[in-house]
Amino acid sequence: MAQAERKSLPSSLYTEEYFLTACEGYDVFIESEGAHLSRRLRDAFALADVQPGMRLLDVGCGRGEILRHCMRLGVEAHGMDYAVAAAQMSRDVVAAEVTRAAGEGESLASLPGVLQADAKTLPFPSDYFDRALLFDVVEHLFPWELHQAYVEIARVLKPGGRLVIHTAPNRWYDAYAYPWVRRVRILMGQGDAYPKDPRAITPVNQDVHVNEQDLIRMRRGLKQAGYHDIKVWLDSPPQNRDESAVMAGLRRVAFDVPPFRWFFEREVFAVATPGK
Repeated sequence: MAQAERKSLPSSLYTEEYFLTACEGYDVFIESEGAHLSRRLRDAFALADVQPGMRLLDVGCGRGEILRHCMRLGVEAHGMDYAVAAAQMSRDVVAAEVTRAAGEGESLASLPGVLQADAKTLPFPSDYFDRALLFDVVEHLFPWELHQAYVEIARVLKPGGRLVIHTAPNRWYDAYAYPWVRRVRILMGQGDAYPKDPRAITPVNQDVHVNEQDLIRMRRGLKQAGYHDIKVWLDSPPQNRDESAVMAGLRRVAFDVPPFRWFFEREVFAVATPGK
């Protein structure tokens, strides 16, 4: 690939303000000071089936909630993030858990390590981790970067280890379903909340989302990086809307019935095993 095509986003885009105002789950993080996981992180973490005694790598650890959660599970967790602000926030969350445990007389099995590092060149030995998490990172990596990150994660995972991915939005939702959703909302007088570019709902995403995924793109990328036992599926945040029976019926069709759900579901999940 020509050097000019090997783009990367500058880490300076990911400030503390970004993690506290735009990065999903910030409200739960602020309210609990990192002690609790948001719905998105909780659902994604459950897929890893993490057990005490395992080694876990959180690639793109962000604010550090996963690391704090792992401390309570007896898991040897390591976190790394491209952003300097994220690495510092994660260290602060780890320190807060140490303080809490000391105050309550609890002993912690191990303390997470937190590094400011690049997912394309992981500073860990081969065959070291049982689990690797890639939560809301994929969409921020250009395709060449994502492939290299997949290869590096496969290197540091043990044979039979597991990579767990969550990313949003589903590319097909933005490209094909959202324009219809927007038309309906405009007719309902709610158009102001639905800009033409769905990324503009959270404006910073216009700068940092460079590689959004769909069912096919996700599976193909993992396969090209040598993974097997690949499972990719879609889901959506709970809607909990108070709306008419007609709208509720349309929503059930959109979210529950193929092929419509392939376009209306918002989130992409994947689990894969490195080819060793």
